[in-house]
Amino acid sequence: MKVAVAGCCHGALDKMYETLELLQRRHNVRPDLLLCCGDFQAVRNEADLRCMAVPTKYRHMQTFYRYYSGEKKAPVLTVFIGGNHEASNHLQELPYGGWVAPNIYYLGYAGVVRFRGVRIGGISGIFKSHDYRKGHFECPPYNQQTIRSAYHVRNIEVFKLKQLKRPIDIFMSHDWPRSIYHYGNKNQLLKMKSFFRQEVESNTLGSPAASELLQHLKPTYWFSAHLHVKFAAFMQHQTTSKEELPKATKFLALDKCLPHRDFLQIIDVEHDPSAGDSLEYDAEWIAVLKATNSLINVTQTSWNMPENNGLHAKWDYSVTEEAIKEVLEELNHNLKIPCNFTLTAACYDPSKPQKKVEPVHTINPQTTEFCAQFGLTDINDRIQQVKEEGSVRGEHEEEEEEEEMDSTGSAEEPSEYNTDNSGLSSINPDEIMLDEEGGDEDLSTCSVDPSPDHPPDFSASFSDIRIMPDSMAVSSDDAMDSTNEELEKSGVSKQVEEKSLNERPLKRIGGNENGNSGIKKIKRRNQAIYAAEEEDKTE
Repeated sequence: MKVAVAGCCHGALDKMYETLELLQRRHNVRPDLLLCCGDFQAVRNEADLRCMAVPTKYRHMQTFYRYYSGEKKAPVLTVFIGGNHEASNHLQELPYGGWVAPNIYYLGYAGVVRFRGVRIGGISGIFKSHDYRKGHFECPPYNQQTIRSAYHVRNIEVFKLKQLKRPIDIFMSHDWPRSIYHYGNKNQLLKMKSFFRQEVESNTLGSPAASELLQHLKPTYWFSAHLHVKFAAFMQHQTTSKEELPKATKFLALDKCLPHRDFLQIIDVEHDPSAGDSLEYDAEWIAVLKATNSLINVTQTSWNMPENNGLHAKWDYSVTEEAIKEVLEELNHNLKIPCNFTLTAACYDPSKPQKKVEPVHTINPQTTEFCAQFGLTDINDRIQQVKEEGSVRGEHEEEEEEEEMDSTGSAEEPSEYNTDNSGLSSINPDEIMLDEEGGDEDLSTCSVDPSPDHPPDFSASFSDIRIMPDSMAVSSDDAMDSTNEELEKSGVSKQVEEKSLNERPLKRIGGNENGNSGIKKIKRRNQAIYAAEEEDKTE
C-alpha cells in the first residue's frame, strides 16, 4: 500500500490535503494512509492557542478547526504524533490516543496501532533530561514551565515501548534519534544546516531516548521531523545472537509543510491484502499497557523505571502470548478502533472571536471508554484526584494556621500543598520569549546556496516526481554506495513537492511548578534560525 509521510504540519491541514489531492489528479497516485511526525497543531479554538508553546506572533488558528467541527473531513486516514508546538490541552485529553476529528487519529503519549496488517508505533514530544523521569503531572491552565514540560518525553513511555517483542514496521518520533546523522550524508546535512555542526560533532543532536528505542525496536522505517530539513539514513543493526536475522532501519526526516518545500514523501509498504481498511488496536500494545498500569505516576517526583539492579522485585514487563490472547478474547477478536470521536470543546467561530476564553482540564469520553474497557488508569482523572486531595489538605493546613494565629498572633510556615495559583504567575519582562528547547522553533529556513557538487533536491514544479538525488543518498559515512542500492529497493524513492495551491470542561486545574526565571540563553543554532526569521513568515 502507499503511505504518505509528512513532516511538521503546523496546522496547515488544507494545504497538506490539497497537495495529496493534486498528486492524485496529476499522477494518479492516491495514498492509503497519511502519517504526520508532530507539530500537527490540533487547535480547536482560542483557548487551545494559549496552550501552544510558540511566540505570540506564531499563534495562528490555521485550518484544523474546520475538520474538528465537521465542516470538512480528512480525505485520507491520518495518524499523527505530538511534537513540541501543539495544543497540549487538547492532546492531553487522549493520553492513550484517540480521534481528534473524524478520520484523524492521535497516537497518544506513545502508542502502537495496525492498519492493513502494518504495525505502526510512535512516541510524542521531544526529549529533555530534566523532565524525563517525572510523571505526567501537567494540566491546564499551564504556567510558563508546564506549557513546555507538557510535551517532554517521559521515561515510562519509553519503558512501555521497550517491552514490545513483535516486529514494528513503521515508527515515528518528532525529534531525531541521536547519532542517526552518522548513517546518512552528514556533509550535505551540515551544508544545509551549518549551525548543527557543534552538536553533530559532539554527538548531542537528537534524542537519546529515541536512539534507545531505535536500537531496541529496530523498525523497518523510522520517520521524524522537528529540525525542518529533509535527511535520509540507513542503519544496519547489530545482531545479538547467531539465531537473529540481520535487521536494518530506513530513516527519513521530513521538512515542514510550506510551498516549494520537500515536506511529503510517498513510500510503498508491504501489507496484508486480506486485512480490512479500518484502523485497529495492537493486541501486544494493549497487553503492555495493562501490565504497566501500576507504574503510572502523575506527580513531579522523579523516579526510575524498574531494572535488573537488585532494587526491584520485577523489572520485565513484556507480555506473554497468553496475555495477548486474553486481550483478543476480551475484544472477541475484533480489534477495530471504534469511531467514537466526541466534541469536548467549543469550536472556533471566525465571526465570534473569544479571545478571553481560559483553557480547562477536560476528561475526554474516548479515554474514559478506553480505560474502562481495558482496566487502565485514566491519567487525567488521576491528576484531578491528586489536585483535589492537595486542595483539601491545603485547606486543612490553612485552618491550623488560623488557629495558631488566634493563639500566638503569628502564622507558621505556609502549607506545602499549593492551591491553584498558576493563573497568577508573573512573566519576567526580561525573559526572551522564545521556546528554550534546543531547535524547537525553526521558524525560518537557513538559506544555503547550492554547491556544484550538490544541486538543490527540489524542483520549481510541483508535478516533479522523481528518484531521490545522490545528494540525499543514505548510508553510513564509510558505505555510501551500497546504501543507495538498499534505498532503491526499499521504495523510499518518490518525493512530492508542493507549489502554491490556490466543552465539555471538567474543572479548571492549575499546574504550579517552581522554576528559575530570567534571561534565557539561546543556543547557537537557534540564533542562526531566528536571524533569518523575517525571510520566512509562515510557521
